[in-house]
Amino acid sequence: MHENRTTYPAKKTKMYQQLQELPKKYKVTALVRMEKVRSSQMLPLRKKFLGEVEIISIKDKVAQKALATLNVPGIPKMVEALTGQCVLMFTNMSPFKLNVLLGKNKIMMFGRGGDTASVDVTVPAKNTGIAPGPMLTEFKEAGIATKIDQGTIWITKDTTPVKKGGVIPDKLATLLQKLDIKTVEAGVLLDAALEEGVQYNRSELVIDVDAYRGLFAQAHQEAVSLSIEAAYVTKDNIKQILSKAAHGSRSVAIEAGYLTEDTKEAILQKANAQAQSVASKAKGYTPA
Repeated sequence: MHENRTTYPAKKTKMYQQLQELPKKYKVTALVRMEKVRSSQMLPLRKKFLGEVEIISIKDKVAQKALATLNVPGIPKMVEALTGQCVLMFTNMSPFKLNVLLGKNKIMMFGRGGDTASVDVTVPAKNTGIAPGPMLTEFKEAGIATKIDQGTIWITKDTTPVKKGGVIPDKLATLLQKLDIKTVEAGVLLDAALEEGVQYNRSELVIDVDAYRGLFAQAHQEAVSLSIEAAYVTKDNIKQILSKAAHGSRSVAIEAGYLTEDTKEAILQKANAQAQSVASKAKGYTPA
């Protein structure tokens, strides 16, 4: 039906042109699938990364056609992943850094029926401002105690209908939205990324920053310990090496009975202890 089309909507034409230019302009092309991401999550990200990351909401067929003509290493694999509703991000930032930053920019959102609560869902005691009627049944089914006062529904005590990690029922999700209670922490993570011809999948892009920080700290401590043991002097370990050398030389001096101002007290204490030990054994000695 559209085989002989010669004109296209301005929005699609602009998108096509952008997708022809951006993969050449930036080192990284990253993909975000929108199945579990809401459009409202993207708005603060566009502002947050303005000037660093160009974010384009795409139509898969337009994107496939635009990218398929490019002579960019690795782009054919990215084309294969462009199915359904997606967002493409273009940047010179490392895809790993971008994914970490995206993970930090989480927002609280209204939960939908079937969503998992990110926090304990607490409904505080207050005047809801809602007129009595069918809504009373919804409060009752959620186990939220209410009363009618001054023509509105009042919640009489704080209630936690769902604990963190619990599933939010459909009716409760609707009720919580009317009460302006957000229950789901939502973030955006990359599904795939292409960096100068190298493609990374979702699992490869996830970095546990705290775990890596711990590994680096452990490696640093082990390196310092090894350098001290090997007496490999650096500005970071010189004090420990000198302290260890001083302690070792003092121990040798005490063992050899070499008297100095620093060792005489320890040598005398050692000699006294040895003398008392010999005397104690001599008291119990019986000649044969």
